[in-house]
Amino acid sequence: MASPPGLAQRITRIAFSGTMRVAAAAGQLRAQGVEVADFGAGEPDFPTPENVKQAAIRAIQENFTRYTPSGGTVELKEAICRRHAQDYGTAYQPGECAVTVGGKHAVFNLIQVLIEEGDEVIVPLPFWVTYKDVVEYVGGRCVFVATDEREGFALTAALIEPHLTPRTKALIINSPSNPSGAVMPRAEFERILALTAGRGIYLLTDECYARLVYEGSPLSAASLDGAKDTVLVAGSMSKTYAMTGWRIGYALGPERIIQAVVKLQSHSTSNPTSVAQKAAVEALSGPQDAVARMLERYRERRDFVVRRLRAIPGVACVEPQGAFYAYPNISAALGRNGIHTTMQFAERLLEEARVAVVPGEAFGTGEHIRISYAASMEDLARGLERLHEFIARLTP
Repeated sequence: MASPPGLAQRITRIAFSGTMRVAAAAGQLRAQGVEVADFGAGEPDFPTPENVKQAAIRAIQENFTRYTPSGGTVELKEAICRRHAQDYGTAYQPGECAVTVGGKHAVFNLIQVLIEEGDEVIVPLPFWVTYKDVVEYVGGRCVFVATDEREGFALTAALIEPHLTPRTKALIINSPSNPSGAVMPRAEFERILALTAGRGIYLLTDECYARLVYEGSPLSAASLDGAKDTVLVAGSMSKTYAMTGWRIGYALGPERIIQAVVKLQSHSTSNPTSVAQKAAVEALSGPQDAVARMLERYRERRDFVVRRLRAIPGVACVEPQGAFYAYPNISAALGRNGIHTTMQFAERLLEEARVAVVPGEAFGTGEHIRISYAASMEDLARGLERLHEFIARLTP
């Protein structure tokens, strides 16, 4: 009997998500009754706001459980455009909005409809794990631009410009950044937009954490002068409203691109979940005080985590300006006791100290780990003490 044919070549270009792998490993230990300080999860530890949950319950009771349009309900698209206008000063219409199955789905769909074999996409380092894989999945080529840790991982137009070529099709920016927490100031966004728009390059701004900034007001590149033709927005309900499991995201951009996203989506997910869409309408249109409360808690945790990490000999940590991650440099702990990579460090830390973190290799750097401080202060204190003790055993 002949052997069945192999997998499609494109699937071999990508790997399992590094963050999902850490979550799975920590979950297996918990299933065995092992207590784990889990700093790997990229999701709020707060419950979804009560008004949002009640909106979903009403949707079920009212039998809003059938197919919706592939690109989402008009009601939700209007709510997304209205909230984006209120938060950032933009002026999108429902035809320029597609509702997706989470923010990751928005990024995936936009890359799918824009990038062809051999196209180059500028990706700053460190990057969120999915960018590299989705670009390579469609046959594109990532061109990585390293940022300077000493400058707070700041991305600038001057860093980007030398990497632009006639093959450059897009630039992906994530501000606030996962994993570094870096926030791009308006002036730099303006310089970068001038650079990309002037060359007909798309600027894909991943706004998953855009509302979670600690100083100043949230900013969208889509609000800048001249942004409408080349700026694409990937947004999410997950982090802002503690709705990770509801799987609602969105894409904003020129109508021809958004309609291409809807066409693709009509053959993949059909439509985002009806009940989750009703919940998302309430999250966007209802009271926003829960967002401010969560942000204040994150600020308190950020301050504690950075202070505690800097107290560990040999560990350096840039203060994150947004999101809910710290990205400490642990290079002093590498090269000892058989640990040479951050992947080995993370594996040993979980095995020996029962602390879950994400290795920097997942984000394109080799000297860092990502710590999510979307956890209680008690868990943070306990886990960081274990981390301190683990590193102390490795370093002289």
